[in-house]
Amino acid sequence: MAQETMHWDRLISDLRFGLEDYSDPARGHRARSDFQRDFDRLVFSSPFRRLQNKTQVFPLPGSIFVHNRLTHSIEVSTVGRSLATEVMLRIRPRYKGEEWADKLYSLSEIVAAACLAHDLGNPPFGHSGEKAISTFFSEGAGARLRDSLTPRQWADFTSFDGNANAFRLLTHPFKGRRPGGFAMTYSTLASIVKYPYESTLAPADKNKFGFFDSEAESFARVADRLGILRRKSAPGTLSYARHPLVYLVEAADDICYEVMDIEDAHKLGIIPTATVIERFLAFFPDDRRRRMTARMDTVSDPNEKISYLRSCVIGVLVSSCADTFARYEDEILAGNYEGTLLSRIPELERKGYEACNALSWERIYRSSDVVDIELAGNRIITELMERLVDAVCHPQLNYSRLLLSQVPEQYDVAAPTLYGKIQSVVDHVSGMTDVYALDLFRKLNGTSLKLNN
Repeated sequence: MAQETMHWDRLISDLRFGLEDYSDPARGHRARSDFQRDFDRLVFSSPFRRLQNKTQVFPLPGSIFVHNRLTHSIEVSTVGRSLATEVMLRIRPRYKGEEWADKLYSLSEIVAAACLAHDLGNPPFGHSGEKAISTFFSEGAGARLRDSLTPRQWADFTSFDGNANAFRLLTHPFKGRRPGGFAMTYSTLASIVKYPYESTLAPADKNKFGFFDSEAESFARVADRLGILRRKSAPGTLSYARHPLVYLVEAADDICYEVMDIEDAHKLGIIPTATVIERFLAFFPDDRRRRMTARMDTVSDPNEKISYLRSCVIGVLVSSCADTFARYEDEILAGNYEGTLLSRIPELERKGYEACNALSWERIYRSSDVVDIELAGNRIITELMERLVDAVCHPQLNYSRLLLSQVPEQYDVAAPTLYGKIQSVVDHVSGMTDVYALDLFRKLNGTSLKLNN
């Protein structure tokens, strides 16, 4: 019996979610492909613009610029486009003569758009914001709602994940919006879902899943149309293999946050220049290290030295990940590939990456500035969730009416089900910027009122 596998001619589809029956006679004569239109649609969207005021790792910049979610997403998209182009050049010769082979030229456009969208669902205050939302339900005041929700709905909240929230943001028809949400192409939507299974299947040690119960049917529609393989799972649960391009989006994200977080830490004086140079040179063999060191000796600015090394590290990781994808393409298409691309790159580069990751955990993610943001973000999000959830559960109260009147109309705080009401709160809070969340927190506590004498 032949092994099941996915096929590129189905995996690459410009069918638009919510517009499946729409036909445009001029479609084939456009200067921009549908995947380029995905990219442009994201760039001009409000959720994408709001990323400029959401924390990446370090507090938002003062006199020294560090990355926010917006700049991170743009860089991930740039790296993802390059990585997908490298993959296309390696695998296209294998399909020479196939009628659909030219579809592979679209890989870079799909991955660039998916990378741009990969963090759209992340709440304010970095990854600590995700944890604050989930623990509000598992440990906080939200725990009292457990018996009023189904196991799937409860798992959606206690395992809240920004990746699943991004898929919802792009596909859900919020109040007043068109069916299909952003009406993105099927391939772009599938390429952002890193964990293509429902929340009840999320590992106990981490909140990772791909779609909420409310979007399960939507994801199944996309995945089945693209020929993504269903995985065996517990009866009544939904689980799929990854779309192959997810591996490229994931690799681009991992490369950028690892390398750029260290560069940011260097600019802030958290990690000394000598340490960063040592870690970045470790990605290369001795002969290239000597050439790179000689190049650095021609400049005196430490930031310029690190910038040069950063570009070299990204370049070698992109090449290695493209080689790995091409080497394991059959395994990826069969849905059997385990781990990330970075986990199977050559030993020299892999050890270099692991050393950088260890440095980040030692010197960055546990630094006082980062922990301070996590503490403040947890306090702010927890209180906002408590006030807003209480308001949607008791909308008849005067305070609830006042508070809910300030929630944007697109969020259905009067949804017919408790699940829908709570989702409207999570939608609202996760869409906030750091500054908006802090400002609302202060207003609710009466610390930013300006009253006339």
